[in-house]
Amino acid sequence: MGQPEPLTPLAEDWQRALAVVAHPDDLEFGAATAVARWTGQGKQVVYCLLTSGEAGIDGMPPDRARVLREEEQRASAAVVGVDTVEFLGLPDGLLEYGVPLRREVAGVVRRHRPDIVITNNFRDTWDGAYALNQADHIACGRAVLDGVRDAGNRWLFPEQLVDGVEPWPRVREVWAAASPRARHGVDVTATFDRGVASLRAHGAYLSGLGDGGFDAEEFLEGLARPAGTRLGVRYGAAFEVFRLDLA
Repeated sequence: MGQPEPLTPLAEDWQRALAVVAHPDDLEFGAATAVARWTGQGKQVVYCLLTSGEAGIDGMPPDRARVLREEEQRASAAVVGVDTVEFLGLPDGLLEYGVPLRREVAGVVRRHRPDIVITNNFRDTWDGAYALNQADHIACGRAVLDGVRDAGNRWLFPEQLVDGVEPWPRVREVWAAASPRARHGVDVTATFDRGVASLRAHGAYLSGLGDGGFDAEEFLEGLARPAGTRLGVRYGAAFEVFRLDLA
């Protein structure tokens, strides 16, 4: 077997990023290590969660889980330097790709005016073969790609263009973390520990995974070491890059 394809370093000549994912904890399974690097450079990163993950803890009713998971997500974001966390309140487990979800994404993009939009892997699998992805992740990612482009068209969702909100056609790229088709990456060696702490902040959720013995550091190291090898560093975070046509 040949050597893995090297990752191309991500551009870092930007100032504002918006991260849009389906659930609390989605960003912490890989991307948060990179977010810590970027906030440390003085960049602004905003988190937008489409749901509150209220259906994600088997032994906890959704109304209680919603409150707890929002609290954990805010604490987790703070660990990596993110102080703006929004929850759109859409139904966990039932996200559907379509115009309503595109509208939600376009509205968030127009309000925050990012240079870069970050989301999670939305391919059918995590490994390019057998490890199936989850329906909410797939719907979210597809809606992010289209909603980002919709945000630049003043004739789409014009009801959003009030109180100073304008179309925003200046998103340069969408970055999908942990995609099996990732060809780009970033060195997170210096911020890996903060990423681990950020994931551990989701204590109530993690305690319900498997037999309750989930090890955040071990899991993230399993992602970060291979990505780091492809970058020529100790730890890396890998992303699939989608460049937007600005013509």
